[in-house]
Amino acid sequence: MLRCLTRFAGVTALTFAAVSSLACQNPTEADDTIDYDDVIVVTSTPDPINAEPSTDGRTYRVTRNDQPDDILAFDWHAIFTVNVHFNSDALDDDIDVDFPVRLTSTSLVVKQAVGGVITPPTGSAAEHYDFAPVSASGNMFNAVDNPVSMTLETWYDLPSLRKEAVVIVTFSFVDDDGVVFQKAEEIRVAP
Repeated sequence: MLRCLTRFAGVTALTFAAVSSLACQNPTEADDTIDYDDVIVVTSTPDPINAEPSTDGRTYRVTRNDQPDDILAFDWHAIFTVNVHFNSDALDDDIDVDFPVRLTSTSLVVKQAVGGVITPPTGSAAEHYDFAPVSASGNMFNAVDNPVSMTLETWYDLPSLRKEAVVIVTFSFVDDDGVVFQKAEEIRVAP
């Protein structure tokens, strides 16, 4: 033990500080990525979403190779509201969200489903959908538990010809430090 102390005593304080700081640093690991899913809370009204037959004549185009394109009416229509807020976990040092946070974009896809389980179409079949924002209460989150509401309208047509689906709404954010992150939320459409 005395031998180790003697060797350590020969090391200058500056060298010791540099060596000890290197020894204490942890390498960056793949699982060190920040997961924002637990700090962003999304709820839908209604939940599940209720879709009705589309009656407003909204259409989509199906491109054909050697034939004229088909213009078809969407089968289903739904209007729903999503409420988004950051919970108190956003203030955790590991997450370190710097408010205010700006909601920069919202996108939506509709997937056919059975019992809330997404069932991708087979072959060349595809889901067709469109959406439009109806209203939004704003796009800034100034603190935790400071909600933003958006009402969205969607039209869709599924290869299954059923109305049951899963709507995936993706929100993109940027915080005050310029950190960009997203949250995707799956919301069921009732059968």
